[in-house]
This record gives sequence, structure tokens and C-alpha cells, in this order.
Amino acid sequence: MEDDAPVIYGLEFQARALTPQTAETDAIRFLVGTQSLKYDNQIHIIDFDDENNIINKNVLLHQAGEIWHISASPADKGVLATCYNKTSDSRVQACAAVWRMPKELESGSHESPDDPASTAQTLELLCHLDNGAHGNVACVVWEPMGDGKKVISLADSHILLWDLQASSSQAVLASSAALEGRGQLRFTAGRWSPHHNCTQVATASDTTLRGWDTRSMSQIYCIENAHGQLVRDLDFNPNKQYYLASCGDDCKVKFWDTRNVTEPVKTLEEHSHWVWSVRYNHSHDQLVLTGSSDSRVILSNMVSISSEPFGHLVDDDDVSDPEEHHTEKSKEPLQDNVIATYEEHEDSVYAVDWASADPWLFASLSYDGRLVINRVPRALKYHILL
Repeated sequence: MEDDAPVIYGLEFQARALTPQTAETDAIRFLVGTQSLKYDNQIHIIDFDDENNIINKNVLLHQAGEIWHISASPADKGVLATCYNKTSDSRVQACAAVWRMPKELESGSHESPDDPASTAQTLELLCHLDNGAHGNVACVVWEPMGDGKKVISLADSHILLWDLQASSSQAVLASSAALEGRGQLRFTAGRWSPHHNCTQVATASDTTLRGWDTRSMSQIYCIENAHGQLVRDLDFNPNKQYYLASCGDDCKVKFWDTRNVTEPVKTLEEHSHWVWSVRYNHSHDQLVLTGSSDSRVILSNMVSISSEPFGHLVDDDDVSDPEEHHTEKSKEPLQDNVIATYEEHEDSVYAVDWASADPWLFASLSYDGRLVINRVPRALKYHILL
């Protein structure tokens, strides 16, 4: 069907950082950060017009350095955080900062500048996070559903909780903790759980997953050797409070119940190279996206461990007419399966993410700067909804 066709956008620069604009719930909008050593780096604001199936873009200059990670404020459309490399005294340092985009670009405008050579606008620096005092910053995560005042940064072996004050122009270190043990202890990824009143964060370091309580900055759980090799990414199930997905260089995606960490609840082995990114759908948590260095994006239906293992949440309407449902609804959970494999990329897919404003739409980004926007197949969408 025509509508399920992918829409492809080329950035002209290498890129690995992607985020939906979390606070934007009407327009479909993604932010992409570039990695260029020769030219000024950029953030591309990608607005997808789903009625006409076209992409509109605006470009912001990010002169601080090449962007390794980008995340958007859950509360303020105009605010975002980047982790970037800066070179000083021939030493490369990974730093993090909070920025504001120009006011006129905050909302999905759906209009690209007419003049293709129109000048890119610059980001306003709100504050630096730490400026390298604790080491190289791997990522910055915002408190979900929060007011955009709390962020966590992971820097080498430190987990740091910041309060953004005075309209985010000042970052105050509220508390911190550090990994302890032998060897090169370094965080690679982190996610803030939307459950437990937003008091839990999960981190990845080497092959280990850890849970942290943000109130005491103490460790709640630890999954050693969660993967055979480096863990690249993790994500929380938005609807099941103890469920966590992780992926890594062992080509696997694993699903965990953090109350019992001896073994994963489920393992996916569909990719043939490192898995860089895993994301649950925000509304329908059986839909799980993964992106890998095998250049593929895989959409999986993990219905057996979802919040709707029998295909839907049982509600009172189903009980009202037992005759009607008796024959077709067996009590067996539905089977997990791969819904689709997307092969529009020719390079490592470093990031996948769902749109904030449309639960059926997702983006993937490969290192060659190709951004692809796809939709969940229509037949499956109606199967889930009806």
C-alpha cells in the first residue's frame, strides 16, 4: 500500500544522534545531530507532514562539536541536551550542555525555508552540565513526565543528578554516585523509568545493567553479564513497571523483569551484528524497534510479555456477551514474531525511535546520514486496534 512506503531524508553529514521532540504532541517531529570533524555540526529539525508524505527541515548550527547523543525536554519544546566532543589542547573531551532553539522553530511549522541556501540559525546555550569535571559524558536523560527541571548525566563512572534552575540557565548538582570495582568502569547508556514516581534509572556499563534509586543514588538491582559483550542501549516498557529491554554487541536483544534478574524473560536473536538501539512503542508495548550495524531495522511483536498478552486488555464489555466471544478467544497468549525487517539503510543503524505524536510512526538513522521514516504496517495496526 502506498501509505506504508518509507520516506527517506539525507543529511549530507554522518550522524548517530536521534530523538523525537518529546514535548511536541501534535506535530511529528524528530531532531537529528550530525558528526563532522571538518564543518560546523548541525541539528536538523525534521517535521514530517504525514498527509502529504513529505519531510520539512530546519537546520540549527551546533558549533560546540560533533554530536554523540541528543535528548529533548519532556516539558519545553524548545529545550534539548546534547553530548558532544570538543577538542582542546589536542585532547578530545566529551561534554554535555542544555540548549534552546529559536522561538519560531519550537513548534512544528511544517514549512521549510523557501531559499535552500537560507542561513542556519544558532542554538542558545543555556548551561553546561559539568563541563568535563567528572569525565566524558556518554548521555543525558530527562526525568520523564517531569517539568524539565531534572536531568541525569552519565560521565565515565559517575551518575550525576542535576537540577536545572533559573529557566535552565544553571545546572546544580543535586546528588551523584560512582561505579565501584576493578577495570575500566564506564557507563555506555541510561534510561529513566516512567514508573515508581520516576525514582528509578537504569544504566549500562560494559556487560552489566544496573538500577538506581534517584532519591538515595543507591543501587537497587544489578544484572551482571546481561549480555556476552558490551551493552549498547536499554529502554523501559512504558506500561509494565518492572520490564526492561537491553541490546548489545552480542547481536541480542533481551527482556528483563527487574524483580528476578537471574535470567532474561525473553531473548531476540534476529540481528547479525551489534544492536545499537532498542525502543518500546509508547502506547502499544508489544511493538519493539531495534537498529543494528547489520544495517537493518527490525520491528518485533513481543506480545507474550506485553501488557496485552491475549491481544487486548480484558474489559467489562468482553464479559457482557459470553456467547459472542466464547469461540474465538482462547486463553493462550499470542505468539511473538518479527513483524517486518526494514532494509532502506546501507550503513550501521545507530538509532531508532518512535514519534511522540503518532504511535504508528518511527524513524531510524544510519551513520551515513540517512534518516528513514516508516509506519507500522496497516494490517497490524488495525489488528491491534480492533
